[in-house]
Amino acid sequence: MAALLLQMSPIGLVIALILLLRRPPVQAALAGVAVVFVLWGMGVAAPLSTAVTTAILRDTVVLFLSTACVIVPGLAFVILVERGGAPQAIGAWVKELGWTPPAQIIFIVLGLAPLLESMTGFGVSLIATVPLLMGLFSRQTGMKIALTGMVIMPWGTLGLATVIGSLLTHVTPQTLGSHSALISAPVFLSLAAIALWLAGVRGAKPWLGLLLVAALFVAVLFSINRWIGPEASGVLAGLTVAGVGLGLSCWQRKTLVPWPRAAWPYLALLAVIVASRGVFLLTGWESTWVIKGAQVSWKPLASPGLALLIVTLLMVARQPAPAGFPWRTLLTRARFPVATIFLFLLLSQVMVNAGFLVEAQRALQTLSGVALAPTIALLAGVAGYVTGSNVGGNTLLMPTVTALTTAYGPWLAAMVNSAAGHGALGSLSILSLITGLAGANRQEEHQLIRFAFALVLLNIVIVAATGMVLLYLLGATP
Repeated sequence: MAALLLQMSPIGLVIALILLLRRPPVQAALAGVAVVFVLWGMGVAAPLSTAVTTAILRDTVVLFLSTACVIVPGLAFVILVERGGAPQAIGAWVKELGWTPPAQIIFIVLGLAPLLESMTGFGVSLIATVPLLMGLFSRQTGMKIALTGMVIMPWGTLGLATVIGSLLTHVTPQTLGSHSALISAPVFLSLAAIALWLAGVRGAKPWLGLLLVAALFVAVLFSINRWIGPEASGVLAGLTVAGVGLGLSCWQRKTLVPWPRAAWPYLALLAVIVASRGVFLLTGWESTWVIKGAQVSWKPLASPGLALLIVTLLMVARQPAPAGFPWRTLLTRARFPVATIFLFLLLSQVMVNAGFLVEAQRALQTLSGVALAPTIALLAGVAGYVTGSNVGGNTLLMPTVTALTTAYGPWLAAMVNSAAGHGALGSLSILSLITGLAGANRQEEHQLIRFAFALVLLNIVIVAATGMVLLYLLGATP
């Protein structure tokens, strides 16, 4: 037990610094890296060696490139669409559709919010949904419903967390994404139901509509993950729900409310994503350039960052600003997320390659297949919550789960991916964005923090229960 606690102390330190001392994630990650190198030098894990150090650096660089090449162009895209007023235009567009409150909530939580968040990530969907929902309901209710609309987290930023998770686990992105879609299905339904309940909806018809829309959302999400990959799955799932809603609106109103011109970058991004995936599936060009580490590899042409970069360059060309591209703003917004992810990746690779996870893996091996589910869901949910990132949560937990000698490895990895993503939903970074957009006072902020933490706990319980059922059906012992 003493060896286990000592080897896992870097992760414990990170969690304690963020939760108890309220330090920024980048500082906590830096402290964790410093401690893991000190412990490695003291002989707590495998002996120091040039070969292991080289493997750590190579894999860290490859994983970091695959992440940064999405985060940086993604933030550039976000800055430009914010400057062009696209999120606000989308919010005004939804109001023009003239739906009843239940229809608006279902459209936003399972359609518009997942569509926008899957395209860009970073909580950008909140820029459109928070003002919109606060105009439809009370301030507190609007903020809470907006938070439930962040349910697509494991597929945010064009499925970045799921793609990184697949690199860490050596499970294909299609398998990890489709498994995660099944694990997350009850979470989607539950959070959408909470949103309806918060809005005071009690009639049977809206709840039946919610069941049908949630089933459609999950079916599309699973299918696209299974046959294409996670990069486009969240986008197309949200788009399908949005398309059905717009079709019904057009049929009822006998007219179609046009998409706002200011929001054209979202349509362009959707077109580039679909076109690039189609080209790569037909030609296999994405495999012509592969950057390899010791145990991981990355295909730059398959990166969702490519689509973000293309549309960002198109925006710069079409809407040149007098002051030029906002490089300073991009640097300010990107430096801490990028640095934090790099440090978390470095920490995870040291712990994997230097043998820090041996005792933890032995402890988990003593648990039966079904008993692993609640343990993994809890650890991953907490990791996502404290790091504020699905990628951060995956980075901390995936290596431990991957090394388990069990036939249910892909399902356990999917539980990590889902629990970390739905745990990050209630993180302080997301809450600060909501309260900032809403201009919330201290009392409203505290109420939202408690509500978000309750959602995180609920999500962990749902993921754990779903995982236990799936593992039992697959033949795992109770």
